[in-house]
Amino acid sequence: MSVISPSEVTSLLSPVNAFLHCETPQSWINEAQKEENLRVILTDHLICELKAAQSAMYLLRRYVADEETSKVLLGWLKPYEDFTYRHEGDWQSLNTKHLSKSVFNVEGLDPFKKDMLDKMVMLIKEELHHFYQVLEIMHELGFEYKSVTSSRYANGLLRHVRTYEPEKLVDKLICGAYIEARSCERFAKLAPHVSEDLGKFYVSLLRSEARHFEDYLTLASQISKTDISERINHFGSVEKSLIESDDNELRFHSGAPDFT
Repeated sequence: MSVISPSEVTSLLSPVNAFLHCETPQSWINEAQKEENLRVILTDHLICELKAAQSAMYLLRRYVADEETSKVLLGWLKPYEDFTYRHEGDWQSLNTKHLSKSVFNVEGLDPFKKDMLDKMVMLIKEELHHFYQVLEIMHELGFEYKSVTSSRYANGLLRHVRTYEPEKLVDKLICGAYIEARSCERFAKLAPHVSEDLGKFYVSLLRSEARHFEDYLTLASQISKTDISERINHFGSVEKSLIESDDNELRFHSGAPDFT
């Protein structure tokens, strides 16, 4: 786990904070840092890492891969999904899984699809590495994996995605950017309030997470036929509402806790 200096943390967070329309509410930080809530925060973080990989995998299957490659990708991701959703398999064996661009037929791909392939394969590798790292931390803490329900956050964003192409893809990429940026911001917000080792882990994730949100925005700009500023602003307002409004459950991307 590489060490990130305070100045690098500031540098990484600057574009993230400029992109997001609000900070995480203090009430969320107050609840998330409680020792009794650590298991659910780590569990939901774990599931979010898999969902991020699944979202990137969907983009590759939908816009880049041929039918045969799509089947290979589904099979490659299946052990992670079996463990997470069906409680099947040994978590330690997941560290042996490796995705390679060699399964793709890149001949004839246009520059946008090649760029998406490069960025999404790297993202998937990193998200699933983080997935495994969270499992290791949970194991060290004596937390048995038990699934938790999803928050309203991602669906709240995706509800605003347009239904026709290429606008649908543009919106999905912008949603991906907000999800990654919020994750990055929350890692930084939580880091000072948890154990030293867990705090170092959260800070170590900033490099990749900060780049992920920018990768999504780059792809959205490349594929859109028009300026995407208005759509970015629209989803920023939606995201802000989801983060600042009351939420009756604590999750990694949940809003302001209101458990009354």
